[in-house]
Amino acid sequence: MADWHPGSWRQRPIRQQPEYTDTEALAGALAEVTRLPPLVHPGEVDSLRAQLARAARGEAFLLQGGDCAERFADCTRGPIENKLKILLQMSLVLTWGARIPTVRVGRMAGQYAKPRSSSWETVDGRQVPSYRGDHVNSFGLEAREPDPDRLVQAYFRSAATLNYVRALLGGGFADLHRPETWDLGFVRSARRRADYERMVAAITEALEFVEATGVQTASVTGRVDIFSSHEGLLLPYEQALTERVGDRWYNLGSHFQWIGDRTRQVDHAHVEYFGGIANPLGIKVGPTMTAPELVELLELLNPDDEPGKITLITRFGADRIDNELPPLIEAVKDSGRTVVWSSDPMHGNTEKTSSGIKTRDFDRILDELDQAFTLHAACGTRLSGVHFELTGDNVTECTGGPQELGEHDLDRAYETFCDPRLNYAQALEMAFLIARALQDFRNVEGE
Repeated sequence: MADWHPGSWRQRPIRQQPEYTDTEALAGALAEVTRLPPLVHPGEVDSLRAQLARAARGEAFLLQGGDCAERFADCTRGPIENKLKILLQMSLVLTWGARIPTVRVGRMAGQYAKPRSSSWETVDGRQVPSYRGDHVNSFGLEAREPDPDRLVQAYFRSAATLNYVRALLGGGFADLHRPETWDLGFVRSARRRADYERMVAAITEALEFVEATGVQTASVTGRVDIFSSHEGLLLPYEQALTERVGDRWYNLGSHFQWIGDRTRQVDHAHVEYFGGIANPLGIKVGPTMTAPELVELLELLNPDDEPGKITLITRFGADRIDNELPPLIEAVKDSGRTVVWSSDPMHGNTEKTSSGIKTRDFDRILDELDQAFTLHAACGTRLSGVHFELTGDNVTECTGGPQELGEHDLDRAYETFCDPRLNYAQALEMAFLIARALQDFRNVEGE
């Protein structure tokens, strides 16, 4: 990487970039983003990388979740509070239910752009530019042209989200172990509800005990941090937020970025750019990934094999993971590379209903996750993280789960403009089930 600099990616082929017609306005917007203060601090980035290094050693567990694509309209108090609540409560379940520290990373404060399979789509017989997320254009047909001003708008909404999250955490909002804050009304099984209430009671008792001794809750649960993450898609924007600190370059637009399935070509711009920054980096690993390609990506993106730098986020689907994950695990093992293995059981299980609505089924999501735990154990590795598209709101976008949502329920509160998300009840149920699985595997390992 001796010739690397924040703009060296411009000499490589690039995919998934919007086509702006007003290049002068684009240059002005990027210059404005460059002038604005960083959104995160390099020390926070280093802290996350250190925590992920612990996850790579099996000493912590990564919980990453949030919206498929954030919307500008949701940069308000309620959605931010609800998202923070579900992530914190899920992490408490994992930390206390499975007795393992949890690294909390939100798909938030910057997840405004989405890749698309085509630059154009036909809506009501009219061909329009594809909606690429609020970072680029509007979902409404009247504003589909990519708008450079949205780059600045995305920065300020990311800043507002981070500011409010930090204010909530600093103001005691993180004190969500109290029984009255847990919405367990979704649990229909009396036996399961009793199990969950016992776990919440144990969490409450443990934290109240340490508080009574004068120890702050945060010192027991680990610092109550939630790190920000988004797909590093719009490279001009990412470059505008890249700074040199000491002898390293940092992307100070978020703590963690990931490369998606559509932009991970080894000789293309995204791999060139992300190979030069110090931030932890995720790589989405799906059915089109080959073992040699994966090993080459690890060599390019983390040449010094720095622990905590790379998280492999696998996404195959419940029907394919059994055949496709083990060869990749073995290839990484043979390479001697250090990674965090995380499961994204959402993307590979997307399907359409008979009426054409995109959804995901809770049981299939859980099936892929269960298989991921088992396959890693069989290969002598460890699943050390999960990656969910979720919300703290009571949406109806995924079927199944504790509320037993069916296809007929989807139009009741289907709010996503992109992919379907787990709602509060489904996400919290998933956390209880993951905690149980972690407990079982740790008991087998004799920990």
